[in-house]
Amino acid sequence: MNRITHDVLIIGAGLAGMRAALEVPPDLDVALISKVHPLRSHSVAAEGGINAAMGEDDSWEAHALDTVKGSDYLGDQDAIEILCQEGPPEIRHLDRLGALFSRDPQDRIAQRPFGGADYPRTCFTADRTGHSLVHLLYEQVLKRRIRIYEEWYVTSLIVEDHQCQGAIALNLRTGTLHVLAARAVILATGGYGRVYSISTNALINTGDGMSMAYQAGAPLMDMEFVQFHPTTLKRTGILLSEAARGEGGFLINARGERFMQRYAPKKQELASRDVVSRAEQQEIDEGRGLDGCVLLDVRHLGRRRILERLPQIRELALTYIGVDMIESPVPIVPGVHYSMGGIKTDLWGETNIRGLFAAGECACVSVHGANRLGGNALLETIVFGKRAGARAAQVRTTGAPEAEAAAWRRDRDRIQEILQRDSGESVWEIHEALGETMARRVGIFRTPQKLQPAREEIRQLQTRYREVTLQDRGRIFNTELTAALELESLLGLGAAIVESALYREESRGAHYRLDYPKRNDDRWLTHTLVHASEDGPRISSHPVTITRFAPDKREY
Repeated sequence: MNRITHDVLIIGAGLAGMRAALEVPPDLDVALISKVHPLRSHSVAAEGGINAAMGEDDSWEAHALDTVKGSDYLGDQDAIEILCQEGPPEIRHLDRLGALFSRDPQDRIAQRPFGGADYPRTCFTADRTGHSLVHLLYEQVLKRRIRIYEEWYVTSLIVEDHQCQGAIALNLRTGTLHVLAARAVILATGGYGRVYSISTNALINTGDGMSMAYQAGAPLMDMEFVQFHPTTLKRTGILLSEAARGEGGFLINARGERFMQRYAPKKQELASRDVVSRAEQQEIDEGRGLDGCVLLDVRHLGRRRILERLPQIRELALTYIGVDMIESPVPIVPGVHYSMGGIKTDLWGETNIRGLFAAGECACVSVHGANRLGGNALLETIVFGKRAGARAAQVRTTGAPEAEAAAWRRDRDRIQEILQRDSGESVWEIHEALGETMARRVGIFRTPQKLQPAREEIRQLQTRYREVTLQDRGRIFNTELTAALELESLLGLGAAIVESALYREESRGAHYRLDYPKRNDDRWLTHTLVHASEDGPRISSHPVTITRFAPDKREY
């Protein structure tokens, strides 16, 4: 048994993970572990920007109100206040480190308007903000000489007596299984977008951290709230940033109408994402789309502004569908994008398991509630990554070696069983079936007539998974084995999403039930908790924290 020890182990090396690592004091031994190189973490795909109340007329209170309203009043307001108060100093810190933020004519950090916001408060680097920030923090990680285990896949957490004491991980380059013992573990593994057949998410977004915590006894919260981004390319799921609408782009239907005037007369294209996505889908469903799409039109912005502010998304549309947005509107559809739900944590990222923390998209603190505002995700990674790192550094307890050995043997035997199985279905067949079930039955508009069959179909897929077989029986860079382990995570998360969606009998934010089309604060102003059990997901509820903003009508 190969054993490595650190004080703090961070699983995931995107923005949340690296910000957490940098907050751990340098006298402690901290390590990052990631199944890909840190510069391939999905944080690089965040295009539009990062929110903070930096303007003279803006305030953290205004940012908090917009976020609470955007969350359809399901966000925990104590967490939202922290997010909005700590945002501006964190932006200034990133700027001092050398973040390449776009500037205004006065050489201040430029800010563009984003959906659901009353002020332009989204700081940006053209339309490559995440890419810029990931490179910035990676430089700082290298400067600190923080240990990075890249291309290692974490298979499970080591938990004994409800205390986390490390993780079991597979070195993909050698095929060897290791114990990584630690006083504290921070999960920063991102979202689960690949539970759907088409998503804006990278192939690596398979919900590994959520699944590990869930199986170890930590509840998941608000899993029914899946964000559909309004502007993605059909059939590929490639994201076209909200920056296009922030810069003044229009959404039009096949008749050339700016249809958002009917759905959100005040904000129009800059209403919250759930409102815009539902409007687009309704236009398509009612026959006012074009080949199953609506159109994003930025031609009126002019060539210079498009090339200055939106160069990447122009290139994406040109490359993947052959449309130059300087000259023509771009066909777009709503696409699976983000998980508002995740591992339930407190305000410092700690879970109900001692020594186990979570930050970023895999966590649910909850600052996004039922719907996330664009630009708040990157801010969450920085603010709560920092807080998780600070609190994890204070953990001093150590674990028991016998628990490490038992966890290592369990995962060794599990992997060996998969590698030795000589009959059954392929990973890809089951994964494709899961993605199609989720896309067909757990979309923007939901009904029991779709959700109940989805529950049964996922149960059947979980049974079929027990006989999954591999073509590659090797140990070195066995990506098929990794995909098989990821698939188990995705199946469990898919079941949790469906069960939560059946449980919540109202429409709120990104969760829209056609049989319950209105928000019901009397009954459903509450978080949904999902616990793992032998019989499948077990549902309970948890109160929403309200500090200063009473639930109100949500209009854009």
